[in-house]
Amino acid sequence: MAESCVNQDGCHAEEGSSVAEETMFSMADMFLLSLIVGLLTYWFFFRKKKEETIEFKVQTPVASSSSRESSFVEKMKKTGKNIVVFYGSQTGTGEEFANRLAKDAHRYGMRGMSADPEEFEMVDLSLLKDIENSLAIFCMATYGEGDPTDNAQDFYDWLQEADVDLSGLKFAVFGLGNKTYEHFNAMAKYVDKRLEELGAERIFELGMGDDDGNLEEDFITWREQFWPAVCEHFGVEATGEESSIRQYELVVHTDENMNKVYTGEMGRLKSYEIQKPPFDAKNPFLSNVTANRKLNEGGERHLMHLELDITGSKIRYESGDHVAVYPANESSIVNKLGELLGVDLDTVISLNNLDEESNKKHPFPCPTSYRTALTYYLDITNPPRTNVLYELAQYATDPKEQENLRKMASSSSDGKALYLNWVLEARRNILAILEDMPSLRPPLDHLCELLPRLQARYYSIASSSKVHSNSIHICAVVVEYETKTGRFNKGVTTNWLRNKQPTDNGHKSSVPMYVRKSQFRLPFKPTTPVIMIGPGTGIAPFVGFIQEREWLKQQGKEVGETVLYYGCRHEHEDYLYKEELAKFHKDGVLTQLHVAFSRDQKEKVYVQHLLKKNKENIWKLINEENGHIYVCGDARNMARDVHNTFYDIVEEYGKMDHSQAVDYIKKLMTKGRYSQDVWS
Repeated sequence: MAESCVNQDGCHAEEGSSVAEETMFSMADMFLLSLIVGLLTYWFFFRKKKEETIEFKVQTPVASSSSRESSFVEKMKKTGKNIVVFYGSQTGTGEEFANRLAKDAHRYGMRGMSADPEEFEMVDLSLLKDIENSLAIFCMATYGEGDPTDNAQDFYDWLQEADVDLSGLKFAVFGLGNKTYEHFNAMAKYVDKRLEELGAERIFELGMGDDDGNLEEDFITWREQFWPAVCEHFGVEATGEESSIRQYELVVHTDENMNKVYTGEMGRLKSYEIQKPPFDAKNPFLSNVTANRKLNEGGERHLMHLELDITGSKIRYESGDHVAVYPANESSIVNKLGELLGVDLDTVISLNNLDEESNKKHPFPCPTSYRTALTYYLDITNPPRTNVLYELAQYATDPKEQENLRKMASSSSDGKALYLNWVLEARRNILAILEDMPSLRPPLDHLCELLPRLQARYYSIASSSKVHSNSIHICAVVVEYETKTGRFNKGVTTNWLRNKQPTDNGHKSSVPMYVRKSQFRLPFKPTTPVIMIGPGTGIAPFVGFIQEREWLKQQGKEVGETVLYYGCRHEHEDYLYKEELAKFHKDGVLTQLHVAFSRDQKEKVYVQHLLKKNKENIWKLINEENGHIYVCGDARNMARDVHNTFYDIVEEYGKMDHSQAVDYIKKLMTKGRYSQDVWS
C-alpha cells in the first residue's frame, strides 16, 4: 500500500518524463528521506541518552549525602552531642521517655539527642567510642508476644546477625513492658544481653517498666538512680536545679496559604485529598464506613460492628491481622481547652525545633492550627505524665498549686503517692487538671509541645480477606466510665467510631487506617484442628478464622476440627455474632461451639471452666492431632486463667508434673501452636 502511494505521487509530479527519469527521481527522493529519518533518530535517541547520563551524574552526590545523614555518630560530632538515646516505640511512650532522657543530659554538662534506630545505621555503634564521654541509652518497648516494635525490627535483626566488636561502647537500657504478658520486657532484656555479648560496657542496670503497674513511677525511679551512676562513671557533676528548657519555638502565621496548612494528615500534606499507595502509619488510607451496627441486644454497654471499605487501596490483609485506626479527639474537650486558656483555636502556628540539626523539625505536622493539633495530633484525654506537670508548674500563680505540681513530678514517696491518687486513679486529663487548678494557665504553645502524640489504636480484624477482599471488619466495645471526681470519661477511638455512620449529613464517613501484620495465623494445613478461645470482643479474629475455614470447605478442601470457646455475660444481652455462629455450627464449619454465660446463673462460668469440662477432648486435639490453640482477649485475667487450665490438662492427661507441663506449653508456643492476641 505504501509503495503504490509513492508511485502515484511520482506520476502526478512529472507527467511526460521518461521511465528512467522517474526511477532516478524516486531513488534520490528515498535517499533524502532515509537521511532525514537517520538524523531524527540520532537526535532523539543518542541525544536523550547523553542527557540521561548527565542527569545520573548530577544525582550521585545526593545519594552520598543521604548516606552520611544516616550516621548518628557523624551527626553527634557535628552538633557537639555525646549522648544518644535510641527508642523502640509502638505507642509513643518509648519515644517520650527517650526525649526526656536526652533533655536531662544538659543538667550534667552533657548534650543528648534522641534517635529512631530505623533512621540510622546501627553498625556505627562501634564508632561511638570516638566521641569523648559518649553513652548510648536504649528505651525499648516490647510489642505483642515478645516482639520488637515496628521501628526497632531492623535493629533487632541486625543485633541477631551482628559480628561486630562493640568494646569501648558504654550503654544502658530501660524497658517498657507489661507483666501480664508471657514475655515481659523481652526486647529490653535481649538488647541488654546482646550488647554485652558484643563487648559493650553496661554502666547501669537494666530498668524494667511495668505498664500493668505504674510505668511512669518505674521510669522515674530508674532515672533518678541512673544519672548519679552516669556522673560517677564519667566524673561529672550536676549543674544544679532542673530547669525548663523549650525544645520548640512558636511561629504564628498571619498570611499563610491555607493550601500549605495541615488539616489532620499524618505525613504528606494533602495526603487525604490525593491518596497514593502504599498505605502505612505515615500514610494511612482514608476508608469509607459502609456499616456500623450495635451487636448487643441489651445491657449498659455498646458493642459495635464496623465495616471499612478498602476498594482500590491495594491493601491486603490476612485473618488475624490488626487494623490501625487514627481517631480524633472530641470537639467539646478541644473547645473547652481553648476557652480556659483564652486562645483563638483557629490561629495557624508552627512549632519549630530550636536545634536546627535535629531530624525532628516539629512535634507534629506544621504549619497547622491549634484546633487541628488538639483534635488530631495531641493526646489530651489520658492523664499527663510527671514531666508535663513539672514543666507546667512554673505557670501556676497559686503557690500551693505550684508546690503540688512539683511534688507530683518528684521522686519522693509522698510525691509518687499524690500523683498516683490525684492524677492516675482519678483519671484526670489535662482539661480536668486545668479545671481543678484555677491558677494554672500555661501558654497553649508550650502545652502543645509537652503533650504526647495521639496514637493509632489497633483492633483485631473480624473478617477474612478470602470472603471480604474489599472490606475490613472491626468488633469493639465503646469505653465510657465515671471517674472518682464525678467526671464522665470516654474512650477516644471507640466513641469516635461509634458516631461514624455510613452517611453523615449526606457525606460518607471516613476513617484513616492501615493494616499491621500479625503472627496470629491459621495453620498452613486446613486439616489441622484449631481451638479458639475468645470471650467478649476477643471473638473478633475468630470470626475471620471461621469465615476462612468455611471458604476453604467451599473450595472443596478438607478442613479439620474447628472448635470455639466463647464467653459473654448474658445470653440475651451480649452474645456477639449469635446468628452467624449458629449458622456456622449448623453448616458444620464450626464443629464445636461452647459458650459460657458468666452471669446467667448464681455461680459465674467462664471459658476456662468449659475447657476443664472438655479436657479429654482438648488433650486429644492438641496431643494426638497436633491441634493449634488460639487465645484472644484480656491478658490480665482471662488469658492467664486459660493458660493455667492448659497446664492442668497437660499434667493430668500427659502424666507430667507442673514444670514438665510448663515446658510442654512453651514448646507449643515456640512451634507456633499456642498463639495469643491479648491486651491489658
